[in-house]
Formats: sequence, C-alpha cells, structure tokens
Amino acid sequence: MSTIKIQNLNFTHEGAYAPLFENLCLQFDTGWKLGLIGRNGRGKTTLLDLIAGKYEYGGTITANTAFSRFPFPVRDPALPARAVFDETAPDAEEWEILRELSLLDVDEQALSRPFTQLSGGERTKLLLAALFLNDGGFLLIDEPTNHLDLEGRETVSAYLKRKKGFLLVSHDRAFLDGCVDHILTINKTDAELRSGNFSSWFEAFEKQQTAEAAQNERLKKDIARLSESAKRTSAWANRAEAAKNGGKLDSGLKPDKGYVSHKAAKMMKHAKTVEARQQEEIRQKSELLKNTETAEKLKLAPLTFRAEKLLSVRDLEIRYGPRTGCKPVTFEALRGERIALEGKNGCGKSSVLKLITGEDIPHLGTALLASGLTVSYVPQTASPCGRIADFARENAVDENLFRSILNKLGFTKKDFEGDIASYSEGQKKKILLAKSLCEQAHLYVWDEPLNYLDLYSRLQIERLLQDYRPTMIFVEHDRAFREAVATKTVFMP
Repeated sequence: MSTIKIQNLNFTHEGAYAPLFENLCLQFDTGWKLGLIGRNGRGKTTLLDLIAGKYEYGGTITANTAFSRFPFPVRDPALPARAVFDETAPDAEEWEILRELSLLDVDEQALSRPFTQLSGGERTKLLLAALFLNDGGFLLIDEPTNHLDLEGRETVSAYLKRKKGFLLVSHDRAFLDGCVDHILTINKTDAELRSGNFSSWFEAFEKQQTAEAAQNERLKKDIARLSESAKRTSAWANRAEAAKNGGKLDSGLKPDKGYVSHKAAKMMKHAKTVEARQQEEIRQKSELLKNTETAEKLKLAPLTFRAEKLLSVRDLEIRYGPRTGCKPVTFEALRGERIALEGKNGCGKSSVLKLITGEDIPHLGTALLASGLTVSYVPQTASPCGRIADFARENAVDENLFRSILNKLGFTKKDFEGDIASYSEGQKKKILLAKSLCEQAHLYVWDEPLNYLDLYSRLQIERLLQDYRPTMIFVEHDRAFREAVATKTVFMP
C-alpha cells in the first residue's frame, strides 16, 4: 500500500474564466475504498482525469502506482465480449475470469456475444471485472451505477467491497454504503477526507450543517454590526478631513489651522486604522460562510385532475420486433400516487413511460390516459443544447422561474454562461428537471431523474415530492430515493 499525494493542484478548463481547482492538497492511501462526492460541476470527473494524466495542470500529483480509468473507450465494440475482455486483461486466467463474472452475476455466455449486444449493466460489470484482473493499479471509477438496475447496483456494490484500491464517484447512498470505507467531498472552497461509509459521513455532515447554520446567523449579525460601525468610522474620518479646511468654531472665532490640521491628521490615521481592522474582520467572517452547502427548498405547482383515476394500464407488453420485453403488466395511477416501476434492465420500463407520454411504441394491451390530462416528462437521456434563454423559449417555460430553479439546484453565475452542450452530465439533467418543475401538470413522468445528479440535489428533489405530493410515475434505481418518495411499486417481470 502506498500514498497518493496531491499538492497545490491548480487547474482551469480551457475557455473558463474561473479556476476549477486552486491550490488543492490531498493525501490518501492506495488501499482505501474511497467514495468521491460533491455538487455537479465541482470537478469530480475532472479530478479523476487529472490523476489519470489526461490534462496538464499546476502543482504535483505523486504516487507509486499506475492508474486505470472507468469507463474507458472500447477499441472495437463490434468484437465479441471475450475479445474486449482479453484486450483489457490479457494475462487473466480462465478460472479468474469465471470467478469474477460469477461474483458479478454475469452469465459466462455473455462473453460469446458481440460487446454491442450486451446491456449497459453487463458492459459495466464486464469492464470492471477486466480492470480488476488487469492489475492496473489504483482504479478511478466514474459513476458506474448509471446503467445498473437496483439488483445490479447491489451486486456491484458487494463486488467492490471485496476489492481494494479505488476512487469512486457516485451519489447513490446505498451503493456507497455497501462498498466504501472513506469519503472525499469537494466543497465550495476546499476538499475534505473522512473515514467511514456514506451514512457516517452524512450524519456528521448534517450535524455540521446545523451548527454552521446557527453560526452563520450569528456571523451575519456580526457582519451587519461591523458594517454599520465601519460606516460610522468612515463618516468620522471624513468629518476629521473636512475640519482641516477650517471653518468657524461655535464661538464664531476661526480655529488655529496648524493645531486643527495636526489633530485632524491624527484622527484620520486612527479612523483609517479602525476602518481597515473592521473591514478585515468582515472579510474573515464572510470567508466562514463560503463553505456551507445550502439546499434551498424547491417549489412545484401540480394541477389537480377532476377524476380520481388518471391512467389505466391493462395487460401491457412492450414489443421488440417479434418478441416482448416483459410479461404483461397491469396497474392504475390514481390522483396523488407516486408509482415506481421496478424491473431488470431491458424489461421495458422506459418504453412504458414513453408510451404513456404519447410516443408510438409497439405494444400489446392498453395504456389509457384520462381525457384532458397534462403530462410533464423527463427522459432518461437527452442532449439539450443552446443557451439558457434559448432553451426556455423553445420549451415555452418562464425563463425567470427556470433560472431560479437552476440557481436553487446549485447553478452559479458562471454556470449560466455558455452552451448547455458544454455542461456536465449532472448539470444537463438538472436542465431537464428544472424544465419539468416549471410545468404545471396533472401527471409527472420521470425516467431515472437522478442519473448523474449530486447528493444535495437528490435530497432537494426528495423533499419537493414529499411536500407537494404530485401524481407521478417514475423509474429510479436509487433505493433511498424510492423508499422516500414512492407510494406504490409496480414490478415488471
């Protein structure tokens, strides 16, 4: 086991006007199972890229180990999965391969299929197994859960728990709890390392936030008091300066200019010293406010439908050419229900949501929406582009409300500049969610809304849905979110 040292790391993305990292210093062991969390846009993926040597940077990153990056581009996805595996881990023994696939619940027959024909979850598992068998040193793993269903996440989490030596970016709380022993957070102004799993970190985080919120209130009062005092001191200094120019005393006589000038100069010097000290104290107290993570409450204005039943699904089967994606499924969506669709990857959950939103999806059975129903949809994947104002106009949402929601979701002033296409995946997802939150609808249909979303935003969305209780049908593999939000679960076999 060796140590990875990051000293005075400085990095700014090309075209950005503000640095992403400034004098960042970290130190951690290569034997740690380290979870990396932080708001979208804070540089989690970039930090992995910097450690892997993808970009030039200021400062130093030293380690007596090699690094392997997940995910990584596959040279020829048309090759059989076994050929892809062998390219990544050429020295792996057959028994080792079968052992890893068994631990990841992957049928060995998957190795004989073209890599492109594997599901997203199978590809994730296969590449992770190959990387660990490759003995490529310390693994840098970026969001492995995005293509995994609930069962797959539990399997991969248990698999990673058996391993040593990785830095893992994920915001799935249950997933992190199952496999990490340290947490690294990228904050507004620094980074912090803490021993333990996610739950122990979050418990300490909430206590710290509560304490800092109380401290911030005191600091704000102190700053207001100091600012007012600084104003008075400044006025006093200005009066002293004006006195040097003379004027009459209360008796009507003119003062001794030499004496007044000397006295005024001493008063000015004292006043300026006091003012400088007050301004420095204000600055220091203001610095203490900069690292607090706030998650402002979001608002929603769902429409109330006139009838109790909004949707009726009967014996629905999604068709994929000559075959069906799942066995027949039947359920109803009643006013105020939040229904989670659960099932393995490929069973047709996303297709059911698309069918509900009006997309022409081949199927058997029926999915009938009540007449006059307004639906708001968040797709699983999309590539929004253009500027914020253009996106709001094209999607007929109020731009001011749209910007306000994004601001509450953690967007900063610099995030509103530039093309949406250049945003991180998490920021793009927030764009889609903010659009839906701007829309008044009877039914909200969300397909994996938390993909790439940071922890703080996940908690905001949870609280929003608990507060406003809209009628909703959604697919989401984050167990903690589902347990907090869903009123009913529909299983798709």
